[in-house]
Amino acid sequence: MQLRGHALEYRLLRSKRRSIGFLIDDDGLRITAPRWVPIVEIENAIREKERWILSKLAERRERIARRLQPDMQWRDGAALPYLGDNLVLRLRTAQSAAIAFDASTRELTVNLPPQAGMQQIKDRVQAWLQQEAKRIFAERLPLYAEKLGVSYTSFALSSATTQWGSCTAQGRIRLNWRLVHFGLPIIDYVVAHELSHLREMNHSPRFWATVQSIFPGFEEARRALRERGPDTLPVF
Repeated sequence: MQLRGHALEYRLLRSKRRSIGFLIDDDGLRITAPRWVPIVEIENAIREKERWILSKLAERRERIARRLQPDMQWRDGAALPYLGDNLVLRLRTAQSAAIAFDASTRELTVNLPPQAGMQQIKDRVQAWLQQEAKRIFAERLPLYAEKLGVSYTSFALSSATTQWGSCTAQGRIRLNWRLVHFGLPIIDYVVAHELSHLREMNHSPRFWATVQSIFPGFEEARRALRERGPDTLPVF
């Protein structure tokens, strides 16, 4: 069908459901409709949801474009996402194992032996990023725990591929070290999210109200995090 002068493709699934449902995933627009609903009624429903559909399709195109970006080149002068911006990787030949970050120039200088390969570069940079993540989490967790009036027993780094954080009923929190690639608002959202589970171990309306009470802009951060999946980050 045509939508704002452009051809709109969609997949139609017939089901026993009573209403028309819309879903936009990596394959595009999927519509689920009752078997008895005619195509003309389905396309009328599409026009009613036009703004939402076009907005979500645009977000999908952006996600796909980010995934198609070339893999990071682990070389001197390469850009690496750090706290919502890029830092510049500087590789220096030296026997010492020093690594240093200059905040004024946003350069991360890594000393490596002459025979160092790509995996050694990755390992050194990953170790530094994990150290930074641990430092930042250790600063942000107490701030939001105090706002919420809760106490956590411990926190640790996670390397999960599909989860940014977790919290147990015993107050043990795990945060994905890859969050260090994002800006503080996103990091703070995940911190506030996990701490809020110490009040509500679910995702009920009361839980989201708890998150909002200590992080009012959580919806924007949540949306930004959803748009930037792990597949858009450097591979180590």
